[in-house]
Order: sequence, then structure tokens, then C-alpha cells
Amino acid sequence: MTSISFSRRQALKTLGVGLSASLLKLPATAKAHRPVSGKAFKYSLNMSTIRGQKLGFVKELEIASKAGFSSVEIWIDTLQAYLRNGGTATEAKRIIEDLGLTIENAIGFARWIVDDETTRKSGLAQLQQEMEMLAKIGCKRVAAPPAGANSSGAALIDLNVITERYLTILKMGAETGVKPILEMWGSSPNLKKISQVMYVATETGHKDATVLLDTFHIFKGGSSFDSVPLVGRKAMDIMHINDYPAGIQPDKISEPDRIYPGDGIAPLKQLLSSIQYPDHPVVLSLEVFNKSYYQQDALLVAKTSLAKMKAVAEER
Repeated sequence: MTSISFSRRQALKTLGVGLSASLLKLPATAKAHRPVSGKAFKYSLNMSTIRGQKLGFVKELEIASKAGFSSVEIWIDTLQAYLRNGGTATEAKRIIEDLGLTIENAIGFARWIVDDETTRKSGLAQLQQEMEMLAKIGCKRVAAPPAGANSSGAALIDLNVITERYLTILKMGAETGVKPILEMWGSSPNLKKISQVMYVATETGHKDATVLLDTFHIFKGGSSFDSVPLVGRKAMDIMHINDYPAGIQPDKISEPDRIYPGDGIAPLKQLLSSIQYPDHPVVLSLEVFNKSYYQQDALLVAKTSLAKMKAVAEER
């Protein structure tokens, strides 16, 4: 299928998506994990960060809460394992509420985007089931990455075709109450650029269309960090935050190279200064897959994650 290619500049010019970024600064006394009106960010733990410890669904939630987080991103397969082993959605929701947590988003890999019709239909059925399950525990968002169309040899899919497919799952989300967030993967031939996910999101014309950016994937995919504030608050509920070390080129860097915010060379302070919306705080969710962190105590990793995010976001 013929693909259409848009440079960042061309796409943004065509779409007119640029929005002014607020440069307001957080008060020095901001309490990062208990945001109130006027604060620029909510801090979340993506369970990828402690996934290697193999704690299970409930223990991961307990660790996040004990570390000081009030927001988390869960992984769907971990929730499913909990349910298969005798847990229930009702009990899971009670545990989440008792721990004072909000499930901001769920990470899954349904193949909604692929060209093969049989695979895509199966992916849509999977996503429907996952959305219904997530709704029962109070999760209102699910990641929608280009799963299945992300290998180096994958065919390029026309952005207008992707738009139609994203619109399909947006309608599913409106029915279930779980909004799919279009996730950019810098390692994928499809949806690797900020301009591409914004083209798709805006072309749907749907009120719930939003995008999920990630500092690692911005670097990996070759987008400019200066483009992030052009996305605007209405299209950015959540952003994955992490860092990466010097000396690794975008085409060589891989998921395990992700490190804590502030420990690498990503322009995080500049980035976060440009996406502050105090009336509607962006959820910053730390997502890393660092094998050395997996060898450490999970609570220590979670506490370090929160401290590192706060340091980068607030100490400017």
C-alpha cells in the first residue's frame, strides 16, 4: 500500500496544530505526587519500571502507593494474570481505591492497525474485551501503539488508512468509556514521528483523539523536542518520561538503555518547561525497562523514580 510521508514542518503547517505553551513555573513548595489546582504535572509510575521484579498486579500497586505515587499505568497482561488466578475486577477496583491510586492508563498491544484483515479483526476483538475489562476497574485510557506494524521490515501504512483505523477504536472507546491514546513508537516504520501521530489524531475529527509521546521515542524516531508543545494540552493527557545516556545514536539505542530522568542527556527541563498547563496538569509517567533496576528492591526503584521526576520537573 502506498504510504504518504510528512516532515514535521509540513505536517504542522498543514494542520495548524500549534498552540502557545505556558511558561509558568511551579511553586517551590509543590507536592509532586498530590497535585492540586495550579500544579503543572501529576506524577505516575508505569509498571514497566518494576516489571522485572515480577511482583504481580496487587504488589505492584502497593509498591507504587507506598513510594508516594497516586497515579499509575498498569500493564494489561499483569491484570489478566491476576484475574486468571482468582482475582476479580470488583476486588481489583476496591484495592486500587483503598490504596488511593488512579489508574491513568493501561499498556496493551492489540493489533488494531495492521493491514491483514483477519489479524486486525482479531486485534479489534481483543481491544474490545480489554476496554470492557479496564472499565470495570476504573481505568479510562488504554495505549494504542502500532503493534504488529512495528518491525523493521513492516510495510508503511498510509496515514489516511491509519486515521480510519484509529477512528474505529475511538468509537469503541466512546462506547466502553476507555479512551485509546495513539502511541508514537520511534522504533517503528509507522507512527514514529510527532507529525505523524498528530496528523492521524487531528484527521479523525474526534473529540477524544489524543497522543502518547515518550522522550525515548522522540529521540529514537528523530523528532524535535521543540515540537512537543505544538501538540497542545487537549491532545496530551499523558507523557512518558525517561532519559537516555550519551554516546548512543538513535538507530542503535534500545529499550533497556532507558534511565531515570536527569541521569542522561535528554533536554527534559527545557521540555517540561514548555508543556506546563496548570489548569489541566499533564500526567508524567516514568517508563523504563532497565535491567539493572530490575535487580534492585522494587520500592527503592519506585521511590527513586518519583524523586528523579520531581527533581527534573520542579528544580528549574
